[in-house]
Amino acid sequence: MKQTKVIGLIGGMTWESTITYYQVINETVKEALGGLHSAKILLYSVDFAEIEACQSSGDWEKSAAILTKAAKNLEQSGADVIVICTNTMHKIVPQMEKELTIPILHIAEATADSLLRQGIQKVALLGTKYTMTQDFYKDVLTQKGLETLVPNAADIELVNDVIYQELCLGLVLEESRTQYQRIIQELKDRGAEADILGCTEIGLLIKPEDSSLPVFDTTLIHAEKAAQWSVT
Repeated sequence: MKQTKVIGLIGGMTWESTITYYQVINETVKEALGGLHSAKILLYSVDFAEIEACQSSGDWEKSAAILTKAAKNLEQSGADVIVICTNTMHKIVPQMEKELTIPILHIAEATADSLLRQGIQKVALLGTKYTMTQDFYKDVLTQKGLETLVPNAADIELVNDVIYQELCLGLVLEESRTQYQRIIQELKDRGAEADILGCTEIGLLIKPEDSSLPVFDTTLIHAEKAAQWSVT
């Protein structure tokens, strides 16, 4: 029997998308190994209210301390790799890596690899305002050779508000889907060849059939990559 490596998930950001991670990882491992196989997973679920308070106040040092503690607990419990179940908090990966001896599977790297395999060069990026406006995420895509487009300033705020005021609370509203579709179309008109759903909650709102561009859902890509890593 082929043994799988242990995946350490840092979830709760939000718990709705963490459910998707757990499901997709197990489905992918079962498909790879067959029979009654499932993934070996350790889950540390944080309180998202604490993380969001750090984000909104700009206290990234405190949020790094919270997630580093979670990662170290997972490492000490036997995890072979850390998977942070959110895009935005990859901002503090460099700080976390200094405290760990096991790797962190980066969501932007996994997404970039998926895009490049499809021959995509110019992408639209939707996510939190931190992901869309700061360099920590876009730089990874640039280093991989991808050109990134983001919405205009007003639409950045709209996308961000829908994430925090609706999707993170489990609300999926048709009027918000319509606004996202408009934004995606405008990015397509600017030359985008595909759309990165760069927040793990956006997949709750935008499915492939809702988008005028091919959709690259970072939650699904990241979870599948973690599963594939665990069985190789």
